[in-house]
Amino acid sequence: MSERSCAVVAILGAPNAGKSTLVNRLVGKKVSIVTHKVQTTRFPLRGVALVGEAQLVLIDTPGVFAPRRRLDRAMVRSAWMALDGADAIVHLVDAAAYVRRESGDAHEDVARITETLLQNGKQAILALNKIDAMAREDLLAATKRLVDAGAYNAVFMISALSGDGVDDLANHLAGLAPKGPWLFPEDQLADAPSRLMAAEITREKLMLRLHDEVPYEATVETESWRERKDGSARIEQTIYVARDSQRKIAIGENGQTVKAIGQAARKEMEALFERPIHLFLHVKVKENWSEERARYSAIGLDWDS
Repeated sequence: MSERSCAVVAILGAPNAGKSTLVNRLVGKKVSIVTHKVQTTRFPLRGVALVGEAQLVLIDTPGVFAPRRRLDRAMVRSAWMALDGADAIVHLVDAAAYVRRESGDAHEDVARITETLLQNGKQAILALNKIDAMAREDLLAATKRLVDAGAYNAVFMISALSGDGVDDLANHLAGLAPKGPWLFPEDQLADAPSRLMAAEITREKLMLRLHDEVPYEATVETESWRERKDGSARIEQTIYVARDSQRKIAIGENGQTVKAIGQAARKEMEALFERPIHLFLHVKVKENWSEERARYSAIGLDWDS
């Protein structure tokens, strides 16, 4: 019988590099929310993947960019803190965006990560993502430019969405795992509390449904979780928005929008928690929720960042 091993792997990258998609792909089930918006991930979430006898604890970190607000600073700091104690670091790069906007934010965010890795004496695995969206010669040129920086000890070309190349990356990470006991039970896929996972699911459905109508400041909290005798759960959540106009948009005419958000969220919760869910959503206005210390502590962010 093979000896068990376990590695903590930090997945680092710029906003929208595909970190959550990669974590979900490696885990084999959706444990991290995914939207088209940047900075969807607000706190490090750990997904748990098994590769043979190796357990990979994958830290899905917030995107690294130039922060402007307290919440931004807290998220970026949490991403870098996730590297402490990690057995391996994967720097995930949206290769298509990197090539397409070399003089823009995508290039600057990647360069910022590379420089910080070098400054801290960290070596990372470079994973070039979304390779199916670009020409091979552009991909090879981008790879050489990044590798020449000197911050990487291995390179993988992948598509987190389709799965191309992901098995090779997983096997490489498994090979790096130190021998020792697993950190989580075999059937555990993530380390976030169920209440927090439920809130993240609803926040994803909110962002997907309303696109740019309700801005980045919207958040969701699970106010209560009651176990029922029939094995189902009754969950009450509050969607917080910054202005009353946003509240009206989130509720929709005759409550149709919030009803649709709730239906989509409930369906995904039932799949994740493998039980019937009774979900009740409320929408409230709280202008400065992102300036409340308690909310940072609730999701593991440092208020003093």
